[in-house]
Amino acid sequence: MLIRPMRDDDIGAARALTHEALQRSRAATRPAALPAPPSGPPAPDWSGRWERRAKHLLRHDAEGCWVAEIETDGGSGEVIGVAMSLRREKLWGLSAFFVHPRAQGAGVGTALLDAALGYSQGCLRGIVISTADPRAARRYRLAGFTLHPTIRVAGTVDRSALPVVDGVRTGGPGDQDLCDSVDRRVRGAAHGVDHEFLCAEYGLLVSDTFTGSGYCFVDSSGSPVQLAATNRKIAQRLLWAALAVSPEGADVRIDYLTADQEWAVDVALAAGLSLRTEGYLCLRHLRPPAPYLPSGAFL
Repeated sequence: MLIRPMRDDDIGAARALTHEALQRSRAATRPAALPAPPSGPPAPDWSGRWERRAKHLLRHDAEGCWVAEIETDGGSGEVIGVAMSLRREKLWGLSAFFVHPRAQGAGVGTALLDAALGYSQGCLRGIVISTADPRAARRYRLAGFTLHPTIRVAGTVDRSALPVVDGVRTGGPGDQDLCDSVDRRVRGAAHGVDHEFLCAEYGLLVSDTFTGSGYCFVDSSGSPVQLAATNRKIAQRLLWAALAVSPEGADVRIDYLTADQEWAVDVALAAGLSLRTEGYLCLRHLRPPAPYLPSGAFL
């Protein structure tokens, strides 16, 4: 097995193994009462966005992106694991970490994580989002991260519950300084170039008032992708605005809620959404940012 820096021509293989690992992890850890996740090839929009994100990280964080490779019978290399990490100011984050199911338990994950953690040298804080897989949680705890159990919220928004929301506008690239300022206040580091990627991929809602500021990136289903605000009132206003743009009957999700995000749990319950435990928000030398909803890609 070889652990080496990730290259552009590894992206397709890394995306394929990520999809397979996610499917198996969700099937293995889902509650018995829930249906299995759909099988088959990934949706084109998921594949395209994953590959664009990988290119973004390779452009800005090449030293934090690694793959595990084995030699096949034909003499060519096969990618069996991927770890992509980023550094923004003094915060390190693990953007993706997956090992092919047939290679798990053989030390591949440990070697990959060690390589990615090397990119965290000089950073004061660290953040990882973990699935419910107990092996992943064990690795992060052994690496010094505190595990905060998280909640996933999902369902169809009760349109009759939507309040009238004021003080929220559509944002754009010109709001990056505002977003970075809110980031620094809430989680101690700005997202910087990641806001450029998010603006190109998702809608942006912004609230900037005398009492506080915040932003929320929203996908086409009305699900918040990433949200940060300087106080809970602004955060709830942004979350309600995001749910309001969801198409009628759309399946909405709010991921990675810790106990510190009760403001979001209250909105979700009022909107008729359902809650269940999901995985962990893993933090090192960092209290759970609040009010804050991290993205799976940029943390």
